[in-house]
Amino acid sequence: MNKQNLTVLTEFILMGITDRPELQAPLFGFFLIIYTVSVVGNLGMIILTKVDSRLQTPMYFFLRHLAFIDLGYSTAVGPKMLVNFVTNQNTIPYNWCATQLSFFILFIISELFILSAMAYDRYVAICNPLLYTVAMSQRVCCMLVIIPYVYSAFLSVIVTEKIFTSSFCGHNVIRHFYCDSLPLLTLLCSSSRDIELIILIFSAFNLVSSLLIVLVSYILILMAILRMNSAEGRHKTFSTCGSHLTVVLIYYTTLFFMYLQPQTSHSFDTDKIASVFYTLIIPMLNPMIYSLRNKEVKCALHRIWKNWHKLLI
Repeated sequence: MNKQNLTVLTEFILMGITDRPELQAPLFGFFLIIYTVSVVGNLGMIILTKVDSRLQTPMYFFLRHLAFIDLGYSTAVGPKMLVNFVTNQNTIPYNWCATQLSFFILFIISELFILSAMAYDRYVAICNPLLYTVAMSQRVCCMLVIIPYVYSAFLSVIVTEKIFTSSFCGHNVIRHFYCDSLPLLTLLCSSSRDIELIILIFSAFNLVSSLLIVLVSYILILMAILRMNSAEGRHKTFSTCGSHLTVVLIYYTTLFFMYLQPQTSHSFDTDKIASVFYTLIIPMLNPMIYSLRNKEVKCALHRIWKNWHKLLI
């Protein structure tokens, strides 16, 4: 390897979503609306589940952390993407790129296991209601949140450290709208086989293990529902899982679309589409789904609106 091929990089250039100038302004307005709705919705969900006394249950404890995670990874990507729409040079400093990657990995992995914890919570609530308060105690709930955060932070540090301590060639153009691991690996001069293997193993483990928890939980829930005699009881019980099941289906469908494409049809353009969906669209949809499909959340919003209306009068 020639020494001239190795360059000390101080910044990267993000190619962005599109290079067509006529689309920059419309896309900026579109994604600004999406990001604003996402921030307002997730912040609102965090505040609502914190202040409303009737939402102090394990399910809403996990929902609060889901909203925090959605807010986290959309904010890790969204603001910089919006800035790039209105600037001539879509650069990101070397350290900022590493920071963006580390936070993105932290939040995206955490979401997988928080969704799994929420599925387990629904299983205990429906299949073992008499043991619910013991099985889902405050200590257990905290552990089900802390462990994913610690594990995700550990993986985030490993992957980011491995990539950014490797040797980059002179090319600093990232074929994406944010600093993601796969586009960064294409810029390395040194062998990326070890890093790719780490990413592959842990990505497979994270997807399979979290999905397995969700599937087993819902299979057991479905079996419990089918054993119920009352059709009204079956509908009421299943409705408590509707919001979470919708979120899970959207999230995992997007991830599998991205990671299980045939190698011949795989491209960074399709990665961009999938990435836009799970970094910006899904964080916007999640609070909407839990607001529109959840009676308790709608009642809590109604109570807060009435209290504010009384104060204003």
